[in-house]
Amino acid sequence: MAKTIVRREIPSLPAVTDHPVLNRILLARGVTSAVELDYSLAGLIEPNRLKGIEQALDLLTEAFLTHKKILIVGDFDADGATSTALAVRGLRALGFKQVDFLVPNRFEYGYGLTPEIVAVAQQYQPELLITVDNGISSVAGVAAANALGIQVLITDHHLPGETLPAAAAIVNPNQPGCPFPCKALAGVGVMFYILIALRSHWRARGFFAQRSEPNLAEFLDLVALGTVADVVPLERNNRLLVAQGLKRLRAGQCCAGIKALLQVAGRSAEKITAMDLGFIIGPRLNAAGRLDDMSIGIQCLLTDNPAQALEYAQELDALNRERRAIEAGMQKESQLLLAQLEQELKGQLPQGLCLYHPQWHQGVIGILASRIKDKLHRPVIIFAESAPGELKGSGRSIAGLHLRDALDEVAKRAPYLLKKFGGHAMAAGLSLEERYLTEFKHLFNEVVTAHLGPEGVAAAVISDGELVAEDYSLVLADQLAASGPWGQAFAEPTFDGEFIVHQQRLLNDKHLKMLVSPLEAPDLLLDAIAFNVDTQPWSHHLRPKMRLAFKLTPNEFRGQRSVQLLVDYGAPLL
Repeated sequence: MAKTIVRREIPSLPAVTDHPVLNRILLARGVTSAVELDYSLAGLIEPNRLKGIEQALDLLTEAFLTHKKILIVGDFDADGATSTALAVRGLRALGFKQVDFLVPNRFEYGYGLTPEIVAVAQQYQPELLITVDNGISSVAGVAAANALGIQVLITDHHLPGETLPAAAAIVNPNQPGCPFPCKALAGVGVMFYILIALRSHWRARGFFAQRSEPNLAEFLDLVALGTVADVVPLERNNRLLVAQGLKRLRAGQCCAGIKALLQVAGRSAEKITAMDLGFIIGPRLNAAGRLDDMSIGIQCLLTDNPAQALEYAQELDALNRERRAIEAGMQKESQLLLAQLEQELKGQLPQGLCLYHPQWHQGVIGILASRIKDKLHRPVIIFAESAPGELKGSGRSIAGLHLRDALDEVAKRAPYLLKKFGGHAMAAGLSLEERYLTEFKHLFNEVVTAHLGPEGVAAAVISDGELVAEDYSLVLADQLAASGPWGQAFAEPTFDGEFIVHQQRLLNDKHLKMLVSPLEAPDLLLDAIAFNVDTQPWSHHLRPKMRLAFKLTPNEFRGQRSVQLLVDYGAPLL
């Protein structure tokens, strides 16, 4: 769809850096001092600001002293996998002897600590259950565990419902009354905080007088991967965690599983970026939970045997290729449904869009929702059958609509519609009976339209402005790459400008390779590439003039480094 290029507003504040381009980028993202760019671990927010942390530390200390059996109950996405691996690795490093894990199969048990999962967990004979990246909505599951005499420590980051579970301790920055300022911690971030708090707690009590103290920074590779893959906002505290994890990864100081995943993807750890975590490693890890059993992914992150890690990574890579094939088929079917819907509604798609096909794979609906959301720029929920007569939905949202709150509003208007729901501002899940789907579609669209208004889904590319000829340099491209990590809510810098396109050709029928020059500097030839393009908006005439929105990136080819424009959007100049 056609988009508008909108330039960011730059506040009138003192300079943060000496480079004018980088300065305006940082100011536009709310960075107002050089201190905010210091990503040393000393800058982490203190763990004692987390509500419930003292109860959690007492619970874990008592479990350690009395040799309790601990079972980690994880989630089936990349954040859940890294959280689970971190919990197992971290607790074992601190000296816990009996730590195992269980992750629900999404197709059999669904999400979270349900009573059914507690029944499965009972087979491990645990005395303490620790949820990671789930649990804040598990009222019935915690009650079932309590009835069996099993203590529960909930560690989560999702938004709570009206009633909290009766757990022995809850650590979640989003629970009511928690003063921790970084509400955007991923599940793996919450678990990391518990581990470093426990180490400090034990250090103060002399626990390490007779034995070595573990270096928990060794696990920041897992924290960085889970944080980026879960697409949580990269507030400063999260950027710090990711920056530290990337630093270790680039130095080769990461677990065997991440090394193996990089190997099967053909990527070098020395040059890894946050984008690689989100688009290269994350999808391969997620593929296990989407199509099979996330235990494969967790075992990959837990093993210290490089050969075994490579076997797991190859299995995950094969699952990811299978996921891509399934997704490609679902995308074709979704295009047919969208065309039919557009015809029925005379070209006006709903602002809150819901699609369902009886053959769609429930493990892939979240990806499809994300793809359609990106293309049509509106909140999207994709449904698949989870049981006879029951549908599971996975949704993705856009700026301006808090998806979990929108579902809450739907549930309040029609309490019988949703069996359960939960999630974040930008992503959420739900389940309902198939007979209510049409009613839900209408009500969801009403809620979305009310919140976004008639112009709320107008697509825009947010730009950091134009560059002058001397800015098209490797020096600036390298500076921009080094100034991240960039990600959700701390967007990688995007620029716009008017260009002459001297050459253009399609690669693999979907990537547009170009040779361009700025209109004001026609002799400055620059390589540009647009990945996965919809060729509709692009002019194919010789030497067209285009307005491009792009990222300035360093590129290396056959040992030669040059600057490249990574094009996000282009439209012919009239």
